[in-house]
Amino acid sequence: MTYQSTLDEAIFDTNAFYRRTLHVLSDAQVPFLVGGSHAFLHYTGIVRNTKDIDLFLREEDCGRALEALATAGYRTELVFPHWLGKARQGDDFIDLVFNSGNGVCKVDDRWFDHAVEAQVLGMPVKIVPMEELFWQKAFVMERERFDGADLVHMVRASGDRMDWDRLVARFDRYWPLLLSYLIFFRFVYPSETARIPDRILDDLLERLRRDREEGPSAERLCQGTLVSRGQYLLDVGKYGYADARLVPRGSMTPEDAIYWTWAIEHVK
Repeated sequence: MTYQSTLDEAIFDTNAFYRRTLHVLSDAQVPFLVGGSHAFLHYTGIVRNTKDIDLFLREEDCGRALEALATAGYRTELVFPHWLGKARQGDDFIDLVFNSGNGVCKVDDRWFDHAVEAQVLGMPVKIVPMEELFWQKAFVMERERFDGADLVHMVRASGDRMDWDRLVARFDRYWPLLLSYLIFFRFVYPSETARIPDRILDDLLERLRRDREEGPSAERLCQGTLVSRGQYLLDVGKYGYADARLVPRGSMTPEDAIYWTWAIEHVK
């Protein structure tokens, strides 16, 4: 299939770049979902200016997406082999996301099974499900970025439409993180506590009770690296805690983690 280069655009602006990107991937029959600020707007009504657009796709489709965009005149790169590619045109770029930086939130078929039809930049697309958007954002707790406000805004605006059972299943063994956000929601919006089903909170609190009865884990594990790639390196590097990101506990290789850490200062 032949694509017209984006360099042929007579009048080029950021939205034209985004629309062109969606057309290229659609013409190449690469399945993708729109996430980021566009999905956040759909679920909360909150408008947010953004410097890029996040497209979510399966890992096995990332290579085809990059190839199609390169043929169309974009500069493309698999920036992080364990989760992220990019395509650029001038100062504009898109992220091609097939996992999360910590390796936990892999894009699988269920993202597409529960995707929502919407309009983005005047084009019919599918956006990431609310539950997967929440799940991925829950692991962002950096010094320079914390997505907790996004999560409580999503629950306030759309909690009655959320598939809570599927959300709990997504968190799996990381359910304490979900519980922490639900308690945080009750703190932020004490008048809106009915947005969270009592049975969900009761289930998670019962898990916490059983967890306390079982006592501390025998393994000296630091799961802080799952929510911040920099702030807990001291714990694994100096204090001897095991890094929860790494196989067999997580999905990242030591090489992935080393490069991900190096990129804090070197890859923007």
